[in-house]
Amino acid sequence: MKHVKITFKIQPGTDSDILVARLADIGYDGFEETETELLAYISEADFNENELKTVADNSQVEYVTEIIPEQNWNALWESNFQPVIVDGFCTIRAHFHDITVTTPYDIIITPKMSFGTGHHATTQLMMAMMKDMPLKGSEVLDFGTGTGVLAILAEMLGAAKVLAIDNDPWCIENSIENAERNKCKNITVQIGSLEDAPPHREDVILANINRHILLHYMAGLYERLKSTGMILMSGLLTEDEPVVIEAALKAGFSFIKGQEQNGWIALLFRKE
Repeated sequence: MKHVKITFKIQPGTDSDILVARLADIGYDGFEETETELLAYISEADFNENELKTVADNSQVEYVTEIIPEQNWNALWESNFQPVIVDGFCTIRAHFHDITVTTPYDIIITPKMSFGTGHHATTQLMMAMMKDMPLKGSEVLDFGTGTGVLAILAEMLGAAKVLAIDNDPWCIENSIENAERNKCKNITVQIGSLEDAPPHREDVILANINRHILLHYMAGLYERLKSTGMILMSGLLTEDEPVVIEAALKAGFSFIKGQEQNGWIALLFRKE
């Protein structure tokens, strides 16, 4: 599978967080940022020039595109992928990182074209908040699993059963590989969206996706939770907070708490 790399020239005053959120909404699932550029990646099959131009025009940024052959993808990630330590609690690294791990949990992620290498604030927020959630012995749904990193951490934190779903075949392949690399035994990976998941109710739902998808599936996510079950949501900007909380309360959730990092938020709710 080929991918398209978009290089945006970031000018002073450009809100790159909003740009990333807009790109994520139209299917971009890999990002790298420097002081002067934002790199975004999407599969060639999902690339739409008109959608890209609309986002770029709205953010008033210039861009250039480049096709990345599949065989070059790992080399590209390996040249940029650095270990991440989340809240002194969990290390996320690649198999080629030769480092001394000092955190209680150590997750090895093969760096491929899947969102969730731990570098983005939303992944870090989810993982930091999972530390205090009742995951031991629980049944978990990881909705939009990406690399499978949250599903892997859920099992490490004691989850008895984890269903990881994603509608991207590339993510499915990557999450299966990562689960095996981390010797996970309790994770089932399935392609599709919420309506494709087997009828069941979970104790915990992890949903690091985006505002549009969360709002669309809010009622369905409520129905999938057991009574007093918890859902942790992210992929959200601070400006999304009132809209998402309102929709969650309308669906029947009660709001527990939120956390913010670099303009991004994670929100925790309970089904009452």
